[in-house]
Amino acid sequence: MKLFTLRTNFHGYKKGTEFYLIAESEFIGVKEFVLRTSDLTGRVSISETEFNKNFIFIKDHSTN
Repeated sequence: MKLFTLRTNFHGYKKGTEFYLIAESEFIGVKEFVLRTSDLTGRVSISETEFNKNFIFIKDHSTN
């Protein structure tokens, strides 16, 4: 899973909160992202514009 952090306060979450990217989907050219907080208690579903504006990639936890 990919780990991201918030650039600024967003939807009640503080800057620096870590999120895992759970799912990304695209329907008729509109991308949507679902993220969960690193402690798995919070969830946000946002558009590509909101995602690019508010989140920074940290690392990929995929096992290869």
